[in-house]
Amino acid sequence: MNKKIKILVILLSVFICSLSGMSFGQFITNAPFKPEIAPDFTLKDLQGNKFGLHKQIGKPVLLFFGTTWCPTCRSEIPAYKEIYKNYSPRGLTVVYINIMEPVAKVTRFVKANALPYRILLDEDGSVAESFGIVGVPTLILLDKEGRLIKASHSTADLPLNKLFPAAK
Repeated sequence: MNKKIKILVILLSVFICSLSGMSFGQFITNAPFKPEIAPDFTLKDLQGNKFGLHKQIGKPVLLFFGTTWCPTCRSEIPAYKEIYKNYSPRGLTVVYINIMEPVAKVTRFVKANALPYRILLDEDGSVAESFGIVGVPTLILLDKEGRLIKASHSTADLPLNKLFPAAK
């Protein structure tokens, strides 16, 4: 599928969801991977360094799939930053995966919003496709073994307190 068609599908999905009141998380249940194990991938970050999901085994991982043009992605930035601030020191690996946008545009977006977490570039959309992403933002929470805990479009739906109980 070429880039223009993929972008059109994403935009159409966002539009349909906004009209119907459905959440993007409802689409994720048809992801092409087995829910118990997330598909492995390797992507480059903005500095050109590689990030491999397989290298994160032993740590829980939160993946944010998004774009710079997505209004909800932008409005959720304070919540993403708060999750990073509260849970990364406790062992949560937090990464934002930008889907099919130019590096220069993503770099400007990251600087303008002072994003503290690692930014990965899914330049051809193949990683988003392997996870069954059809709308943004989509958040994927994985346990220490790489198994799916939760897929959602909202940070409010993430069971982070269950994964990281408060200290007594």
